Amino acid sequence: MTTPGPIDRSADPTPRAKRSDAKRNEQALLDAAAAVFVTEGVDAPVRLIAERAGVGMGTIYRHFPTRPALVAAVYQHQVEALAEAGPALLRELGDPAAALQRWAAGFVEFLVTKHGLAGALGSDTQGVNTLHQYFVDRLVPVCDDLLDAALEPHASGQVSGYMLMRGIGNLCIVGDSDSRYDAARLVSLLVAGVLTGERHNSDPESG
Repeated sequence: MTTPGPIDRSADPTPRAKRSDAKRNEQALLDAAAAVFVTEGVDAPVRLIAERAGVGMGTIYRHFPTRPALVAAVYQHQVEALAEAGPALLRELGDPAAALQRWAAGFVEFLVTKHGLAGALGSDTQGVNTLHQYFVDRLVPVCDDLLDAALEPHASGQVSGYMLMRGIGNLCIVGDSDSRYDAARLVSLLVAGVLTGERHNSDPESG
C-alpha cells in the first residue's frame, strides 16, 4: 500500500487563517457601523453601513441577522476600542491630561450608540442590563487610570473615574436633538475643571 504524502495546503487557507480573515472582516463592518451610528443614529439604514464598509447588505446580514444583534455588537466593539485606547493614548501622547481629554471625546461619541441601545434591543431588558454592566466593569478602571495619571502626584481622591463618566453621561443625555447644545464642548470643560479642581484641592496651601 502506498503511504499518502503530505497534503499541500499552499492554495488552501488553513482554518486558522480563514477565522482570522473572517474576524478582520467583521471588525471592518463594526468600524463602519459605529461610524454611521455616530452620525446617523442606531436606526440608520443598513445600506449606509454597507456603502461605508464597501460590501453588500447581504454580507452584513450574514454576520448580524437582526438590527439588535448589530447594535449590541457595535456597542461591545466600541467598549473594547475605548478600553484599549486608554493606555494607548497615554503612550502615544506622553501627556496624561491630553490623553484623558482625547479619551473623553471618544467616550462622548460612544454614548451616541449607548443611548440608542435600549430602543434597539426592544423588550430585552436583561440584555441591556448585561451590556451596561459589561461597559461599567470594562471602562471604569480605564478612566480611573487616566485620571490618576493626569493628576499624579496631585490627586485628592475626591473625583473617581466612575464619577467623571457619570458626569459626562449626564451632559450627553440631550444628544444631537438641540443644535444649540454642544455636549463635546461641555465635556471638555468638565474634564479641564476636574483636573484643575483636584490639583487645587490636593494643594495644602490652597486652603
